[in-house]
Amino acid sequence: MTNGCGAPVQTSTAVDEDTRGQVVVTGKVTGADGPLGGAFVRLLDGNGEFTGEVQASPEGDFRFYAAPGTWTVRALHRTGSGEASVRADGPGVHRVAVTIG
Repeated sequence: MTNGCGAPVQTSTAVDEDTRGQVVVTGKVTGADGPLGGAFVRLLDGNGEFTGEVQASPEGDFRFYAAPGTWTVRALHRTGSGEASVRADGPGVHRVAVTIG
């Protein structure tokens, strides 16, 4: 499922800890009052280049499948924006929280 901008809408399904050898960058977008659903979440590589975008679930959850490396996750919401970095050295679940301020 996608929204009007083509970004896939995330579900709130939990990420299985057995990623079958894949790097999974996952997390939650929050604001002052809690989770922010509907935020557009972008994944940027170590050079700041755009690599993907999803729309956060109603609970603020998002997930990307990526390569090992350092990633920046940037969230855009009608109330503001925020970003956070995560280092994914290898396969597994790599969690990152993005706060909209």
